[in-house]
Amino acid sequence: MNKILKNAIFSTALFLACSTIAFADGNAFTPLNFDDTAYGVNSSKTIPASNIQPATAVQQTQQVGNENMQNAILQLDNAQVDVRNQLLDCKTKFAEIDAQYKSIKQQRDDLNKQVKDIEKKIKELDKTKEQIRKNMM
Repeated sequence: MNKILKNAIFSTALFLACSTIAFADGNAFTPLNFDDTAYGVNSSKTIPASNIQPATAVQQTQQVGNENMQNAILQLDNAQVDVRNQLLDCKTKFAEIDAQYKSIKQQRDDLNKQVKDIEKKIKELDKTKEQIRKNMM
């Protein structure tokens, strides 16, 4: 019962901590080229058709801002491609060195096994030699 109560309290606290983002005040989206003069501030006023600015003027200002942002995004994409190429180079070098390491480690293990086998044979020969000496006496 105590464990269930602790889990419920923890879940509620976690839910409240995560939900603060959803209940935050303010406008979540603000456009980059927001211009108060291009849009009607008070919705109760009726704007005559002659006061409406053409959409092309607003689009041109947005295109300039968008063009700068697109250039920045392209530069970031190029930098990301360069970093990924460096990562691939490092991975291939690592794979080569890892293969060499595994090969050398295998050779080391094989030679270590051969050394142990030879030492074992030497000990066996020493034992047989000692037995022969004991038998001769």
